[in-house]
Amino acid sequence: MSTDIRKLLVMNSISSVIAIYIGIYVNLYLWEDGQRIADVSFYNMVMFIGWGAAFWTAAKLLTRFSIRLLYSCAAGLGGIAFAYLMTVTLDNRLLWIALLGLPVGAMFGFTSAAQNLGMSLQGKASEFSRYFAAVSIIGQALSVAVPILSAKVIDWSGYGGSFVLMLIALGVMLVFSLRMPSIAMPKLSDPKEQAEMGRFRFRAAFGFPGARWMLLSLLAGGVFLQFQNLFTLLFTFSVTQNKLWIALLNVTYTLVSLLGLWLYRRIRINESRWLWIGAVLLAAGFIVVMFPYKETMIASNLLTAIGMFYFNTVWTSQQFRCIQPLSAAERASFLVWRETLLIVTRCLLLTLTFSLTELRGALFITLIAVTLVCLLAMPVFQLRALRQGDTHAGNGSAGVEA
Repeated sequence: MSTDIRKLLVMNSISSVIAIYIGIYVNLYLWEDGQRIADVSFYNMVMFIGWGAAFWTAAKLLTRFSIRLLYSCAAGLGGIAFAYLMTVTLDNRLLWIALLGLPVGAMFGFTSAAQNLGMSLQGKASEFSRYFAAVSIIGQALSVAVPILSAKVIDWSGYGGSFVLMLIALGVMLVFSLRMPSIAMPKLSDPKEQAEMGRFRFRAAFGFPGARWMLLSLLAGGVFLQFQNLFTLLFTFSVTQNKLWIALLNVTYTLVSLLGLWLYRRIRINESRWLWIGAVLLAAGFIVVMFPYKETMIASNLLTAIGMFYFNTVWTSQQFRCIQPLSAAERASFLVWRETLLIVTRCLLLTLTFSLTELRGALFITLIAVTLVCLLAMPVFQLRALRQGDTHAGNGSAGVEA
């Protein structure tokens, strides 16, 4: 990997520390006050609204500034969120949750835009697999260290001590943002093309061969990803609320993912088969929680941990390779709309969970059924998108050779 891509990888690791902490302990902080699924769902929905707005804003800024500004904004917004957690209390709980979710989501939106657009603009097709494999390995290591360290800090000095620790991590992120490569949208000589660069039109995003199937894959992806993200946490919280046990359970899930990584590197089979293996493991994990016991919830998270590794690694890297032949403006438009569609469908699923009071019953089973349909449809849509793209590329090559 080039030096610039290595710096992106380091920044990804720093931001992952913060994201892992927020994903577990901020959600747990909300869950502990009343154990209401609706509170966690509302927080996540507001967070994703802030995420989407920030992603669009960041993409616009990238037409004039570099990713350094985006990472600096992310660090600042994260600081605001943790300072808010430490100092502000409101009688209106939903308002308090909303005012927390917005800066957290905006932080993730700026970070995600900097990482995805930066990789798309600077990375080469040959680097994608190595980059995302490295992201997975580092992410798994951090998923072991961060929960245990955070649990210990919370035991020693309460949530306030862990919030201070995250403020230090955000300070490191701010300092390192100044050393990031100056990656920005390229300046084009044609004024019309330059103006198009910052518009992010839907037609520009999905004008490539196979785009229709990729669009369907993304719409299904938002439903599946949000179900997996939300209920993996709630299954763990339902087993125990002991901070250390939660950390150890997450370590167990990470070790299972590392086993999946070892098998992924040892067994040489087609990427699409790995995608299907991941989908089947995820589906099995979702089905077993129809029998709501502590043991089945742990088993579900074990199955989905390894399945998610296979599924997400292949699904994401295939999409980046698919858009690599496009122009910079088209790639940026695709990534902006990709994020938007995932967020819209994530929020749609979250609205359905507001009336859910327990992890059982007709509504919960209906959510599982909808998620399974979306999950099993995604590899089909993705494969069709790739086949249409390959067919078009083959016809184009034939035409050139002729």
